[in-house]
Amino acid sequence: MTVKKQVKQSDSPYVLNKNYFIRTVTHHYTGKLVKVYQNELVLVDAAWIADDGRFSESFEKEYNEVEPFPAGEVIIGRGAILDCTILKKNLPRKQK
Repeated sequence: MTVKKQVKQSDSPYVLNKNYFIRTVTHHYTGKLVKVYQNELVLVDAAWIADDGRFSESFEKEYNEVEPFPAGEVIIGRGAILDCTILKKNLPRKQK
């Protein structure tokens, strides 16, 4: 079993314990970033945003469709990430 080491904060542009909106090649996610590894990010209070509506408006309003992860945690492969940004609103935790 290989033990993965976390990336040092200075080696990464990611800010721990901030809420993020992340777009990957196939999905959009929200969650609080708690761990950064060389190849993965770990989010808690995570949700898959199935429909964010008008992109720029989604950062001010509610998302059209939200599917929270039952365990609240998700691991995202960094190779699939297109872009991400820190959210300045509460994380969605109710299915919609």
